[in-house]
Amino acid sequence: MKLTQRYRPSLALLTDMYQLTMAQGYWKQQRAEQEAVFHLYFRKNPFKGGYTIAAGLEDAIDLLQNFRFTEEDTAFLAQVKGSTQEPMFEKAFLDYLRQLKFTCTVDAIPEGTAVFPNEPLLRVQGPILQCQLLETPLLTILNFQTLIATKAARMVDAAKGDAIIEFGMRRAQGPDGALSGTRAAFVGGVGATSNVLAGQLYNIPLKGTHAHSWVMSFDDEEESFATYASVFPDDSVFLVDTYNTLEGVKKAIAVGQKMRGNGHELKGIRLDSGDLAYLSIEARKLLDDAGFEKVSIVASNDLDEYLIESLKLQGARIDTWGIGTKLITAYDQPALGGVYKLAALKNEEGHWDYKVKLSEQLIKVSTPGILQVRRFYDNGVLVGDMLYSEDQGISRPSTMVHPNDPTQHKSFKESCTHEDLLVPIFKDGQLAYTSPSLKDIQTRTKQQVESLHETYRRLLNPHIYKVGLEQQLHQKKMDVIVELRNRAD
Repeated sequence: MKLTQRYRPSLALLTDMYQLTMAQGYWKQQRAEQEAVFHLYFRKNPFKGGYTIAAGLEDAIDLLQNFRFTEEDTAFLAQVKGSTQEPMFEKAFLDYLRQLKFTCTVDAIPEGTAVFPNEPLLRVQGPILQCQLLETPLLTILNFQTLIATKAARMVDAAKGDAIIEFGMRRAQGPDGALSGTRAAFVGGVGATSNVLAGQLYNIPLKGTHAHSWVMSFDDEEESFATYASVFPDDSVFLVDTYNTLEGVKKAIAVGQKMRGNGHELKGIRLDSGDLAYLSIEARKLLDDAGFEKVSIVASNDLDEYLIESLKLQGARIDTWGIGTKLITAYDQPALGGVYKLAALKNEEGHWDYKVKLSEQLIKVSTPGILQVRRFYDNGVLVGDMLYSEDQGISRPSTMVHPNDPTQHKSFKESCTHEDLLVPIFKDGQLAYTSPSLKDIQTRTKQQVESLHETYRRLLNPHIYKVGLEQQLHQKKMDVIVELRNRAD
């Protein structure tokens, strides 16, 4: 199900107030149709990691396809008052909004792609009023889903091929956090979810066991397992830690033997507390000694990528990981921090004026131009990403400059292959892209992560992947900065 089916066809008011006040300002100055270029990007990899996974594009496409102001929208805006209790928005401006049609050209990096700081995930080109109105909704969609997809990819990588189930709905930030988060977790590589509505909406496989309350509702733990097995004879995973974990395992084995006698097999046991390394090792011994070598051991209990890695190093015999809170809430980083910046504006002569947002902090100085990201490969290995402006092109040899340290350069050999990451999504408001299936996006994520050198994938102190500005673009950026500094003086 699409984003606009979950909520309402028009999401034009899913924005910040200042986007609308700026829009009226552009309209009032007769600049609403002035052509502009904006880029959506982030400045730091989340979780102190070495890479990020792009996600959320499909929902962004749906929002853009259905972008319009309805009578209901403008009627609401007509009631908004300023400090003098006069209407904030002029009637003629609201009439303009009702007639507004999305006509922008949008290019984006496909979902499931490994991306890095300062690279535009999305480029919007078109009338400045439209570009401005799209800032907030695009950020809220792409920021959150990219964050969760990245967290999931890190957990999947740490699990080294073990199954991961997303269990986080009850701890998510509301219904949309649960639904969008589950979708993004699947993009990141999670194999199944306990979120039934997400399963319906996105065709994600569903998995679930039972809670402690099921066991506690019976007088006897073994009886609770046996009863559950009678209801689900071929899909029973018993939660064994309600009272005494290893005794619970023994009772699960007893019920499993009765199931086997009736032609059925116990699927697994779940550990939800205690020393998961020790308990999983001892549980595996008990299961194997009883002839249940194929019974899965599922673990839950506030897991994250660091704990998964630690447990595996301790020799834990867990083969399925149920991950809830720390995945769906992107613990311990609540937001990606993506930004959306004006990079170029067409002047009256029809030429592009490059725009830069200055700051006392180098990391916050934006990059001007009509940016594209070129990824270079040396014998199939990623060796660097270069930002260049499409109206400038790339000089030879291909050389890039560090975005924050002009003394650092990197040149790419002529033998390197390359691809440009931003692909056409909309052309003058018309869709030019077919979204892949969610499963295909997940496959892309897996391929992308595996293509990264292990030094970029390690959880602690990862190596920094090289991203820079094409040398002409770097020089143009410096020229614009100097001009702006001189003007300010």
